[in-house]
Amino acid sequence: MKHDCQKIGFIVNPIAGMGGRVGLKGTDGKEILQKARELGAEPLASVRAIETLEVLREFEDVIQIITYPSEMGEIEVRQSKLNLIVIGNINQGRTTASDTKKAVEDMMKMNVKMILFVGGDGTAKDISEVTGTKIPILGVPAGVKIHSAVFAINPRAAARIIIKFLWEGLPLREVEIMDVDEEAFRNGQVSARLYGYALAPYEPSLIQGSKIGSLIIENEVRNQVAIAIYVNEMMKSKIVYILGPGTTTRTITDILDERKTLLGVDLLVNKKIIAKDVNENQILEAITGKKSWIIVTPIGGQGFIFGRGNQQISPMVIREVGLKNLTVIATKHKLRGLKNLRVDTGNSALDDKLRGYIPVIVDYREEHVVPVK
Repeated sequence: MKHDCQKIGFIVNPIAGMGGRVGLKGTDGKEILQKARELGAEPLASVRAIETLEVLREFEDVIQIITYPSEMGEIEVRQSKLNLIVIGNINQGRTTASDTKKAVEDMMKMNVKMILFVGGDGTAKDISEVTGTKIPILGVPAGVKIHSAVFAINPRAAARIIIKFLWEGLPLREVEIMDVDEEAFRNGQVSARLYGYALAPYEPSLIQGSKIGSLIIENEVRNQVAIAIYVNEMMKSKIVYILGPGTTTRTITDILDERKTLLGVDLLVNKKIIAKDVNENQILEAITGKKSWIIVTPIGGQGFIFGRGNQQISPMVIREVGLKNLTVIATKHKLRGLKNLRVDTGNSALDDKLRGYIPVIVDYREEHVVPVK
């Protein structure tokens, strides 16, 4: 069956996600972006964009990509050899939110069916300010902060959603656009704000939900403490423990009278914190030639154990530690709100290896086996 050619707007935020692996929790602002580059941060958005577009190559005869010049989409579309039209003008190497908004305006004038973008919550906010609920938008996650419900769970899922939307009648729904105050985030505070609503394709198995914070109630706190006691009993000497962000992981150190960062990745040896808020390189330096172990908790409402807010625990770190040296912890309330766990490390081959079933510690000496998808 022959399909009519469908126009898709495509925008890449070239600096999205650069702060993640170097531990900066975002790249909002020129000073932070410069610091990320000084720390050796590399652009990730382009890789995520190409991974999405390559899945769409099978439909090259019936999809036309409308994109902006150079690093805002043209490079990736040309590399993927898809049918494209390049519009607009940019100042290469110095694109801003204004360029993103202008790109959306220009694409809407060309009657695109959807805006596909690669970025984080800040990019989603900029785009939704223009689109409102006039046309659907879909995000390929490439930022550090991914709280909004317009993002696919990974690049390959984004491509599948587009195909379903264009030719299988995937429904649309209004979803929240959230963003976090990066300065507060770096200081260990989550200050999320609702900026508005956007239309997004509805496919629960492929779209992530909005992030849900932990409950601060007596039963939840007791559950966290019980998990922490059990984890501490299992810890062995001389192993470098890599503790991901979250209140549940922080409780592990609270009962040791050690002060873990809430939103950073910290290192623990012999039940003492040896480094706080570390980046990818610092983790690798600490674990090379030593036995190490990763302890993480899933993001509430989304289920990600890797790839959201803990990009410092990179594919290179995970491979160095070893896939078997991983402990996942979650309170019973959090786990009840999740159908499965998810991974989006930025390396699809590693994601495939992590999928399957994994034990999750949910209480003192109590584990549940949960699928990772």
